[in-house]
Amino acid sequence: MRERIRVLVVVGPTAVGKTALALDLAEELGGEIVSADSIQVFRGMDIGSAKPTLEERARVPHHLLDVAEPDESFSAGRYAELAATAIEAIAGRGRVPVIAGGSGLYVRALLEGLAAGVESDPEVRLRIAERLAREGVDAIRRQLEAVDPETARRIHGTDVYRMTRALEVQEITGRPLSAHHAAHGRRGRRYDPVWIGLTEDRPSLYARIEARCDDMMARGLLEEVHGLVARGYGLDLRPLRSLGYKQMGEVLRRERALDTAVAEMKKATRRYAKRQLTWFRADPDIPWFAPSRAREEIRRRALETFARRSRA
Repeated sequence: MRERIRVLVVVGPTAVGKTALALDLAEELGGEIVSADSIQVFRGMDIGSAKPTLEERARVPHHLLDVAEPDESFSAGRYAELAATAIEAIAGRGRVPVIAGGSGLYVRALLEGLAAGVESDPEVRLRIAERLAREGVDAIRRQLEAVDPETARRIHGTDVYRMTRALEVQEITGRPLSAHHAAHGRRGRRYDPVWIGLTEDRPSLYARIEARCDDMMARGLLEEVHGLVARGYGLDLRPLRSLGYKQMGEVLRRERALDTAVAEMKKATRRYAKRQLTWFRADPDIPWFAPSRAREEIRRRALETFARRSRA
């Protein structure tokens, strides 16, 4: 069996500093970045998605940016297919794939696959994660044992991600994950991930979110949305209902004043950051670092891990 490709995976909430860290690590490791952002895949949606700049892309090759039009259907399954192709090519060049982004669904679709074609439902997954935070791992395990005892026997008691994924599949489809595996064959983890989870204390993170929103406005987010509309893209398209774009669309429709829309964008972004952390913290494999205080520790972890693989 072919050895799984080792990939560096940088995740965390919006505005925490994933792009800057991924750039630095990719340069040191000789890597290329695979974006894991559900809005950066769309052309013309640059400012509101915090897409890497042309200068940043000149430093390190980037993949999965600008691969679809805003009115084009784009799923986690399609993302996983395109990202897998990029990773194979990066590894084939002897370089390190660096996956960076905050779209938990996209990261999981890439690393784990979508069991038996069942796409993850963010609302269902968040509901399970909230129960996990409220009632603890034992409650999640008891629930899984009740609805899918076969899968519960296979999963280690500390593997929170696989337990929550099994519950998610059962809730979405009404069938236990074990039944899907029996019908379609079991899928293992595709790659060997080295996780870097980024977070900051709440006041620091919220200050970064405020600053990012202000910077987006200064760089012309409202004008970007106006330009998309002028090109014929409707404000009801799913990408244009995402953070920042939705609020600027409301300004263009004269449903909100600009200052009110910006305040709502900041508030919605803070809520989104909390949801991202809830999602990723359900995975016990992810170690967490504050980039403002532990940058050298993060760097050492990444460099030492990949140096061990290169010597193996």
